[in-house]
Amino acid sequence: MKRKPFKASAALLPALCLLLSLGLAACTGNGENDPPPTSQEGGNHTQPDNAAGESAGNETAAPNPDEPAWTLDTSPVELSWFVGASWYAHSWGDSLVSQYVTDKTGVSVKLEVPSGEANEQVTLMMTSGQLPDLISIGSWETAVKKLWEGDHVYALNELAEQYDPYFFKVAGDGTLKWYRQEDGNSYGMPNDSYSPNLMHETGMTAANQTFLVRKDLYEEMGRPDLTTPEGFLGALQTLKDEYPEYKGQPISPFFAQGNVPYGMTEYLQNLLAIPYEQGGQVYDRITDPDYIAWLKTFRTAYERGLINVDFLVDSDTQVEEKTNNARYFMMIREWTGMTAVNPMLAASANPESYYIAVDGPRNSSGDPAKLFPGNMDGWMVTMISKSTEHPERAIRFLSYLASEEGQRDLFLGQEGQTWETVDGKPQLNPELVELLGSNIEQLEKEYGVLDTYWMLRNPVIVNQWRPEKAPVIKQMEDFANAQADIDSGIYKGLDPLGDAEAAIAWSRISQNWEEVLPELITAKDEAAFDKVFDSFLARRDEYGFELVTAHRQAELDARKAKMAE
Repeated sequence: MKRKPFKASAALLPALCLLLSLGLAACTGNGENDPPPTSQEGGNHTQPDNAAGESAGNETAAPNPDEPAWTLDTSPVELSWFVGASWYAHSWGDSLVSQYVTDKTGVSVKLEVPSGEANEQVTLMMTSGQLPDLISIGSWETAVKKLWEGDHVYALNELAEQYDPYFFKVAGDGTLKWYRQEDGNSYGMPNDSYSPNLMHETGMTAANQTFLVRKDLYEEMGRPDLTTPEGFLGALQTLKDEYPEYKGQPISPFFAQGNVPYGMTEYLQNLLAIPYEQGGQVYDRITDPDYIAWLKTFRTAYERGLINVDFLVDSDTQVEEKTNNARYFMMIREWTGMTAVNPMLAASANPESYYIAVDGPRNSSGDPAKLFPGNMDGWMVTMISKSTEHPERAIRFLSYLASEEGQRDLFLGQEGQTWETVDGKPQLNPELVELLGSNIEQLEKEYGVLDTYWMLRNPVIVNQWRPEKAPVIKQMEDFANAQADIDSGIYKGLDPLGDAEAAIAWSRISQNWEEVLPELITAKDEAAFDKVFDSFLARRDEYGFELVTAHRQAELDARKAKMAE
């Protein structure tokens, strides 16, 4: 897809922010003068207590809907912030950006990450009743619904009405409407949220799914066709025969990000352009003939000794070590996870050992991939827990971070220190841009600019300040954008979450699928494969797949209705 030039003027930014990062304002016809959403009577969610959690600072004026309320109180306060990603390794207070934000707002942040699965850790914290002040967790996680339904987090619209009505200007009714629950309240604020309209208009699709190969090996093989089972198996055979090792270590032929639940299921299905619905009805993608055919291709590869079970059992540490040392040949992997690795490999003794995006597995018709773009749900959802002693400072901090001012502060830092205005536009200092291409870890640790603190990132604002990407990164991004199915974001996250019967059924089904898929790939022959697969389908029905399908259909219909408002 061809990118269109996009320049956001100061006058347009609030509207664009509303449209892209936070939803449906363009479709709803609701303007800034519309009253903010309020909770319905009879809801079980309590209003924040006026006296509860007041900060040490004395406020001299009531919040003004037209002015950011964080300026009313900049006394020191610490907020704990749980970031639901075990791999997130950043801290607050050491980098220049975090120091600047704390000096400006008075808010210091204690970042916490899960030691294992984020979903499990949040569930344990709910059980104990001790939650961090702020919680950011994947929008797809079952703990999100549990936090909302269990009355563990505040309704953001209620906090904003009481402590910072300016929040509605920077959050916009779009996100509140998209995330509004049956009780009329909105409990989460997403990052990286995209509307289809602006993806079409700007060319920013946020697609990050790619099929990657190691450039030097791929080209030495003559750029083999990896779109068909025959070509895929042939390339793996060549690898085994001619390139079994690299720097004295065995090459791992294949890697799938997120293992079974993501890389080998949803992600692979997107590469195969398998539809999500047919004739308005949700489609059972897992039984699609092309998907089954490719699972059988992986089974054949395993039988021939062309792949091993590494990609099903490797730990995060092992994956990182292999990636950093270019020991994977092919990867079903998001290109955004390679932004630090590719420049490093390109600067190594073997500068052609970095990874490039190419056409991977395709369906039997040879259709191009239909990769997930950004979507209204966003990536992670940030919430304010009812365990906080400072609800007023928490909502004001989120309001600040969501504003253009906060986005600039968190993305670029302090003017004169990490960026300058050049030709009327903020630009990161040249030495920091150089670090971006050579040592992104140092850039994030010492300076904290760009994507270090992404928890409330709004792409339509920050992308105008983003330095041009290095060619070894841009190639992957452009490839993903070209294959992005912009209108398919509505299908992301249709599966039931929480404690409902359908959610429990889906949990059992998905857990069983994680156990079954390795059995399919390691089956001794196709007959054994078919037997394992048929047994899974029978169990799936027993677990309540009919309930799951009904939920998916209802959710899809509801989303279509929202988009049409």
